[in-house]
Amino acid sequence: MCGIYGSTIAYDQEQVKKKLDRTNFRGPDRLKHNTFSTGDNSLILGHNRLSIIDLDSRSDQPFSYQDTIHIVFNGEIYNFLNIKKKLIKKGYSFRTSSDTEVMCAAYQEYGKNCVDHFNGMFAFVIYDEKKQELFGATDRLGQKPFYYYHCNKDFEFASQLASIQLFHDDLSISKTAITQYFSWNYVPAELSIFNEIKKLPGATRFTFDIHTGEFEKETYWSIDYRSPQKDSLDYDESKKELEELLTDATKIRLFADVPVGVFLSGGIDSSLISALATKTSAGKIKTFSIKFNDQGFDESRYAEKVANHLDTDHLTILCNENEGLNLIDNFSYYFDEPFADSSAIPSMLLAKHTRKSVTVALTGDAADESFLGYHRYDWLRIISHFMKLPYALRKIIAKSMAMVPNYRLNIVAKVINSKTIEEAYIKTISDQSPDFLSNGYVQSELPLEYLYHNNRNIYQKAGDFDIMTYLPWDINTKVDRATMAFSLEARSPFLDYRVVEFAQKLPTSYKYQKNNQKRILKDILYSHVPKEFFDRPKSGFEIPFKEWFRKELKPMVKESLNKNQLDQIPGIDTQFVLRAIDQHMVSKANNHNLIWKLLVLQQWLNKNGVGYSIR
Repeated sequence: MCGIYGSTIAYDQEQVKKKLDRTNFRGPDRLKHNTFSTGDNSLILGHNRLSIIDLDSRSDQPFSYQDTIHIVFNGEIYNFLNIKKKLIKKGYSFRTSSDTEVMCAAYQEYGKNCVDHFNGMFAFVIYDEKKQELFGATDRLGQKPFYYYHCNKDFEFASQLASIQLFHDDLSISKTAITQYFSWNYVPAELSIFNEIKKLPGATRFTFDIHTGEFEKETYWSIDYRSPQKDSLDYDESKKELEELLTDATKIRLFADVPVGVFLSGGIDSSLISALATKTSAGKIKTFSIKFNDQGFDESRYAEKVANHLDTDHLTILCNENEGLNLIDNFSYYFDEPFADSSAIPSMLLAKHTRKSVTVALTGDAADESFLGYHRYDWLRIISHFMKLPYALRKIIAKSMAMVPNYRLNIVAKVINSKTIEEAYIKTISDQSPDFLSNGYVQSELPLEYLYHNNRNIYQKAGDFDIMTYLPWDINTKVDRATMAFSLEARSPFLDYRVVEFAQKLPTSYKYQKNNQKRILKDILYSHVPKEFFDRPKSGFEIPFKEWFRKELKPMVKESLNKNQLDQIPGIDTQFVLRAIDQHMVSKANNHNLIWKLLVLQQWLNKNGVGYSIR
């Protein structure tokens, strides 16, 4: 796990060092960069290394293979030992024990199809001297970030936007990106907060011709939403096969030359990963959870119960508003773009303290999308009854609900005032017309083909859409930035593409039933941990912002979101926002999500947006 950088733009050595220093937290063990002559131009490759496998300096990057292949790589290839064995049989030899060298040999053997052989999380770029070409790719599910700037023959890339941003005087802030952020709480790919910088989506590979400046990209993997689910699959056999897959996915993610632990919240997903890690590890597993002073948000006792049952070496980390405030003040430094998923703060706290004990942590992320665990999938079941009513009648009902000063009823009104259930789902998970905008909403392209088709039921379509959007753009972004801020590598067995593909084949009833979401995962878990441990409602990884904004963080809100500050945020209705804040402070409404969203954007603009035009 590291930070990568590269450019065909002629920066001097001091500028390159500053670009790498900007994201030193991603890889504090060693910083290195090389310059390669490409004829008329030059190419810079740089790397911040967090040493995980083969800690020797021989595996530092930029890494050169057979003098003509040079790579910078962020991530891990979990099956690299199997690939290595196959390549040795083909006559390849290796001088390190790293996955980086295996990637270079795989590229030489398979060309651009090497990514089809990799099971891992990655964003990498290879400079092929013979072809005078850059070849790069991101992992299937977009776990590792990749930003790039391309203008004619100028090409610059990095793990984080901030490295590219430095020493660029031709950038402008994207109005579209800001309105998308207001709707989704993040800036979706391929957009970035700057018009001139793009994100490379997951499962994408590209080539860049150094001499002509031609850039070509293509998608090399996707979930197969066109194929029907296999209703003939036997449940017990499916459960057995899935447990074997998850066990292997967990086992290969425990491999490292540094200490490894597991995030344990006490919920279904992290408890299952902890159980499988305990089962496959020779030593005692270290587990970590977070504790809030606010009892309504504290689930640490559930984690401790599971940890005691599994006999793990468990640490509970106390989260308080003072430490949270410090992270909020530095939030934009690590996240680069406006990002309003408030669970990023407890995720950062958990990572900060976990890093004191281990360098790698396994997580339970991505189970909800593949196995239909989110509350909103059950919400679909409820609104599907409304959607059976004639549209004209629903419009009348919605209008009546909207007149009632009740937040939940207003949300229901927006949802049922949809022509289709697919449109209703989009409204459930986003705000397509934020009330606080003054200049209207700018729509962006989304991969709606995963939602608007007739091949699957609405539950599966919603899960598929989330796998292709919410998972890479929110969950994976949050986990990457929150953990890398403290030089901690996070790995999730549920993000193994084999697990995702297997879940795609399962009948919906194996995953989702009324009052029994993630059914098959629960049944696997209950063979390791008693069922009664989990007889409680599902809870998200939340922070008590509602009360913090009314009490401990109230001075910060008043200072950061006063009229002068709000007037600097483009496109919002300042008076509307001020009323919403006042209503929250006196408990007339719960507007903590809006407050957090605006705090994050205001902080980013103050620290990163000065001097840039907005268009």
